[in-house]
Amino acid sequence: MSEDASRDIEISLSDVRLPGSLFLPENAIGLVIFSHGTGSSRMSPRNRFVAQELSDAGVGSLLFDLLTSEEDEDPDNRFDIALMAGRLSATTDWALEQDWASALPIGYFGASTGSAAAFKVITAGRGDVRAVVSRGGRPDLVLSDLKRVKVPTLLIVGGFDYQVRQYNERAREQLTGPSELCIVPDASHLFEEEGALAQVAAHAIDWYLRYLRE
Repeated sequence: MSEDASRDIEISLSDVRLPGSLFLPENAIGLVIFSHGTGSSRMSPRNRFVAQELSDAGVGSLLFDLLTSEEDEDPDNRFDIALMAGRLSATTDWALEQDWASALPIGYFGASTGSAAAFKVITAGRGDVRAVVSRGGRPDLVLSDLKRVKVPTLLIVGGFDYQVRQYNERAREQLTGPSELCIVPDASHLFEEEGALAQVAAHAIDWYLRYLRE
């Protein structure tokens, strides 16, 4: 992985301003917007690793804080999927208004509860998202909505993450579009084992290169 090539940006929404990090390689083939999990932020080292790997492969990434610092102090907000989904959708609208992203196909990368927020946005009628990757996600939190997800979806789970693996197996049965469940052997929920996160990034790159170009 090359040195972090991101730049800091501010996302101005109708009701709030959110800090973000933009990875945008020259001639990017698409823009992946990250939806982080509970208690995390745009500074998640795992998500930033994946974003840099995507950038090296020619795919742009936008990481941002779903909640303000004040909102994050309330534990209930961290599991407010509707709130998180609203921020993700509004940020997608904002990105598509920027010159650097207006012509790029959009993908989502969700982790933990952030995956549920990503699926919530899509089932609410967002039709401009071309591909979704979920890392250790909780799509089961919006299980009843998943039948309406036709976007190509890759679910990545650690082989040792038994409970979340069951959640994702159940979720995949509900998806109606192209989908795959990828199990990273000998990896736990956070993919902290040597080489595990690199496997996540490699699978994500393959998925985005396949579906963002179509």
